Amino acid sequence: MWPTEIANRESRNAIGLMSGSSCDGVDAALVRLAGTGPTLTAELLCFETFPYPCDFRRRLLASEKDAREVCLLNVTLGTLFAQAAQAMKDCGVASGTRVDFIASHGHTVAHLPPRNNAATSATLQIGEPAIIAQTCGVPVVSDFRPADMAAGGQGAPLVPYADWVLFRRPDCTIACLNIGGIANVTVVTPQVHDVFAFDTGPGNMPIDGLVRRLTRGREQYDEAGALASKGKILEPLKAVLLDESYFRLAPPKSTGREEFGERYLESVLRLRHDFPVADLVATVTGAVGESITAAVRQFVLPRCPIEEVIVSGGGAHNVTLMRHLRAGLPEIPARTSDDYGIPVDAREALAFAILGNETLCGTPANVPSATGARRSVILGRITPV
Repeated sequence: MWPTEIANRESRNAIGLMSGSSCDGVDAALVRLAGTGPTLTAELLCFETFPYPCDFRRRLLASEKDAREVCLLNVTLGTLFAQAAQAMKDCGVASGTRVDFIASHGHTVAHLPPRNNAATSATLQIGEPAIIAQTCGVPVVSDFRPADMAAGGQGAPLVPYADWVLFRRPDCTIACLNIGGIANVTVVTPQVHDVFAFDTGPGNMPIDGLVRRLTRGREQYDEAGALASKGKILEPLKAVLLDESYFRLAPPKSTGREEFGERYLESVLRLRHDFPVADLVATVTGAVGESITAAVRQFVLPRCPIEEVIVSGGGAHNVTLMRHLRAGLPEIPARTSDDYGIPVDAREALAFAILGNETLCGTPANVPSATGARRSVILGRITPV
């Protein structure tokens, strides 16, 4: 089936696929879409996360990967993505829903956005789309970031367009905060050209990484923030964590594991001394929460008032982190996307289904005011069957 035939349909059913920087697994969303641009509507039909095998997750998390390993990961990820997509496709068939296309963000192995007027920037997402297309028998849209970067943008965050489609209101401005491995905020205004967004900095990434290091891999994350809730914040150490040059950069800006992965954790491990594990996790969690609220106060509120904050991503499950967010922004109501019918874990997979729809329809879906691109561009590449 040629993609233009799909674009001409009154409605389209898509599977959105996403693998985040936390390396938990493949998030897959089955979505019904109609229209494009301002008329676009999206309905989430089904969502599921397909966890990665432990050994494979360790390979993804490895800080050093040679070319051979990246090639092997690309193929293995493509196979895992295809299996997840096929499971969702089967689910759709069981309910009478035909899948028309798949939109796969893939997994980011490196994201090097432009900094300080640097002439070179790069990004790489893996998870071979040809394997997904051949396995599932439908076209695949992938590689969403490069077109924005070629137009001078950061290539991230890309979900602001989808946030505008899903959450915009005609009479007020809200903020959509996604806390994955990296945290990003979208300021959703009534008109898409006024939307702006940026990565605030770390999300779950340093919290998960610290828990893995301190428990020698027995635990992968601080479930519901329970460990952090038992500790006390070590203020001098938190100050070190917050003295990161990225936090002072003005948007547009984006970041990744290169800045807030293992290197960021070293400052904690170097200064840990004999502090209890709970105190260290509480301190990192507190620093993440403060980095987010400080970014909102410094870069968002001076530009426009915010009616409410809608939180999604794995960090929304962290009760301690959510408490820090509400304490840091007490004047702004904070709710989760669950309250609006979108599970907190589904937001990004749903977003890429929306972006894939716009690729097929030939509609630009980057937001230059968010990424810093010189102009609006059509995102993604299409792999036909």
